Amino acid sequence: MIELRGVSKEYELGKTKVEALKNVSLMIEKGEFTAVVGPSGSGKTTLLNIAGLLDRATGGEVLIDEAPIASLSSRELADIRGRKIGFIFQGFNLVPVFDVYENIELSLVLAKAEGGRAEWRERITRAIAEVGLSDLAKHKPSELSGGQRQRVAIARALVKRPEIILADEPTANLDSRTAFSIIELMSALNQEEGTTFVFSTHDDRVLKYARRVFRIEDGEIKV
Repeated sequence: MIELRGVSKEYELGKTKVEALKNVSLMIEKGEFTAVVGPSGSGKTTLLNIAGLLDRATGGEVLIDEAPIASLSSRELADIRGRKIGFIFQGFNLVPVFDVYENIELSLVLAKAEGGRAEWRERITRAIAEVGLSDLAKHKPSELSGGQRQRVAIARALVKRPEIILADEPTANLDSRTAFSIIELMSALNQEEGTTFVFSTHDDRVLKYARRVFRIEDGEIKV
């Protein structure tokens, strides 16, 4: 599904070059529930951003469904993201003036999803129900707990019906009970819907849920 071959990523900070990723190779297959683990600053977010086509590698090769993406335009990459990939960001990235329903609907708008208003309404309502927030559809983010806002972020990713969801530190800043609830929800959706999940974490408490683990340190995959 997604393959990285010898991928590197460098950033320039003034006159200094920072190697965020160094010769990283990995394969994500359909239906996986995989964790990328490592301390803060190890390269986890950069890895997810490149795998999710939000950023381009400076070396190596990225393939989607066995096809290299290096020659694709920004518009073509955006089209692939819209059709195949959902994102759950560490900071939720919810629009504060939108309620739960509207935040999830925005995902369909940005992806230019097919279907009319009735089909969209059905998909949004289902996604809200899947994350257990049916009673809070008209609430704004400020009226929700951290765990509830994370559930909205998951629903927003799910509503596009993506093949893969990339989650950057989905349990960060959540208490232990809520963190386990979020991981259990993702695991259940993986098993019931067949959605592929790849999530980054530095929280060893949630690793027992992962069926495969990549450990990254200083931008390199460690065996």
